[in-house]
Amino acid sequence: MPIQEIRLFGDPVLITKAVPVVDFDKELRNLVADLTETMLDAPGAGLAAPQIGVGLRVFTWHVDDVLGHLINPVLTLGEEIQEGEEGCLSFPELRYDTPRSLNAVARGFNMFGEPIVVEGTEFLARALQHENDHLDGILFIDRLSALDRKSAMKEIRESEWFNLEIENGRTPTIKDSPHGMFGRNI
Repeated sequence: MPIQEIRLFGDPVLITKAVPVVDFDKELRNLVADLTETMLDAPGAGLAAPQIGVGLRVFTWHVDDVLGHLINPVLTLGEEIQEGEEGCLSFPELRYDTPRSLNAVARGFNMFGEPIVVEGTEFLARALQHENDHLDGILFIDRLSALDRKSAMKEIRESEWFNLEIENGRTPTIKDSPHGMFGRNI
C-alpha cells in the first residue's frame, strides 16, 4: 500500500470530528494498510485516519513491537493519571509532558467488523488516548497546561516545518479545540 502524506498542525481535518465507519469493505482494509505503512515509515507509535486526510474513526498503533488497529473505538479510562513525554507525527519534533490516564480500555472493531477489546497501561494507554483524541478533533497540545501550550505554540511558530507550510501557500488554521482538555477524554 502507498505511504500517505501526514497532515501537519494547521490542517482543518485535524480539528474536525471523524465520522463512524459503516462499511467494513476492501476500501477500509486498504485504509488500515495505508495507515500502518505510513505510521511505520514515519516512524510513529500511532496514526489516526484524519492525520492522512481521511475523516473516519480509524487508527493504528505500534507499541512494544505489537501492531494493531481499531475502528469506531470507545474508550473507558482509569482514574489514575500519568505524566509523560508525548509527541505527534502532525507536530514534527515537538514533545511535551502530557497528562493521560494510566489505564485505558478501548472497545471497537477490527477491519473485518469483528468486535475487539484492547486493554492498555502506561505507553499503550497513552497511545490509545492520543489516537482516539485525533478522531474527536483533539490535539495533544490541547491537553497541555496553559503555560506549556503557550511554549508549544511559540516553538511551532518558530519551526521550519510550520514556516514551510506558510511558504507553500498552506496557511495553517490555528485555534483551540472546543473539546474537554487536561488529560481526560470525557
